[in-house]
Amino acid sequence: MQATESSAEALIKVRGLTFRRGQRRVLNHVDMDIPRGSVVAIMGPSGVGKTTILKLIAGQLQPDAGSVTINGKAVTELNRRELFALREDMGFLLQNGALFTDLTVFENVATPLREHRRLSEAAIAARVEEKLHAVGLSGTGDLMPDALSGGMARRVALARAVVLNPSIVMFDEPMAGLDPIAVSTINQLIRQTNDDLGLTSIVVTHDVEQMSRLVDYCYIIADGRIAGQGHPDELRDSDNPAVKQFMNGHVDGPIPFHYDQASGAAS
Repeated sequence: MQATESSAEALIKVRGLTFRRGQRRVLNHVDMDIPRGSVVAIMGPSGVGKTTILKLIAGQLQPDAGSVTINGKAVTELNRRELFALREDMGFLLQNGALFTDLTVFENVATPLREHRRLSEAAIAARVEEKLHAVGLSGTGDLMPDALSGGMARRVALARAVVLNPSIVMFDEPMAGLDPIAVSTINQLIRQTNDDLGLTSIVVTHDVEQMSRLVDYCYIIADGRIAGQGHPDELRDSDNPAVKQFMNGHVDGPIPFHYDQASGAAS
């Protein structure tokens, strides 16, 4: 699926998005289309604003210029109640899973249901088991997070992210710190969950190799702008020096290794 086939098909539209932290301009007139039902990656070196884009989409941050519209609604124009309703239709999987360490697996997954839905205990139990089964963890509800491997913990976090049956799920470095088998498992689950549940997924990651197997489309951010876009396999042959450097892991290129005190960026 091509993210630029038609902006009319886009569930999420980002136009002219600009964001500053102090004097530093993190994002500079960024445009993106996230088609309904797709898995789209936002990639680029550290410190270029990939996670910032997720926060702007969710309304956690306000842009200095530009807009984010979701299903035709401008995020910046929503009132508090409307914004909270929008977020209930979003699932989030943070880099380390962010499980509640003092709650069981069952209660971790059940927490969004208890906070945002009025369901009987039987209905909560059925929904939690459904989601745990979907990520291959049936029967783990009584375990505590410290009894889980890194890959298992990330799968529990995925079950929690989709337990409210959201339309959109955002993943912030979902494969970070995992062994190759766990990475492949999470990768497969993201794709399968997206397609089975009819989700729209946005994945922030550095993992070039895995993205070529997972996503429909990819945006590369460099120097606050879209440096390249397309399928990861196409981007490896990009004429843009920053895109080519990042996609092929080259040391030499326009993306610096050392911290730039003037811009506040590093890679």
